[in-house]
Amino acid sequence: MNRERELEAYLHRQIPLSAAMQVSVMSAEPGAVVLAAPLEPNINHKHTVFGGSASAVAILAAWAVVHTRLADEGLGSEVVIQSNHMDYDLPIEGPFTARGFLPDPATWSTFTKTLARMKRARIEVHSELSRDGAVAGRLSGRFVAFLR
Repeated sequence: MNRERELEAYLHRQIPLSAAMQVSVMSAEPGAVVLAAPLEPNINHKHTVFGGSASAVAILAAWAVVHTRLADEGLGSEVVIQSNHMDYDLPIEGPFTARGFLPDPATWSTFTKTLARMKRARIEVHSELSRDGAVAGRLSGRFVAFLR
């Protein structure tokens, strides 16, 4: 099974809402994770993506960046969201993607050093929602990792 399918299976098993929303993993690289979701299971009364669905997919993409990088580095951790801010720029009228990424990749080293020393660390991660190449929303979130 490839990296993307492994992450997708993990998300669907551990976060059942991701399966109900039909979230798929398009790519899972150390610097970014891209998730996709269709309109139909995430539709609202205006025939656009429900804001809660958009937010959930954005959070999942950002969370997955931290989860996959920690796993790649052998740092078995629990990762949770502490806080987030979401901006909705455009209505999403069809399938969409969320790209999670570190706004400042240099923070990763400090984050992992703190995690190793303190058994807990926080990091800021961003996501961008896109539809047909246009940015439709932006999320900034603070995630906390706890070493197992």
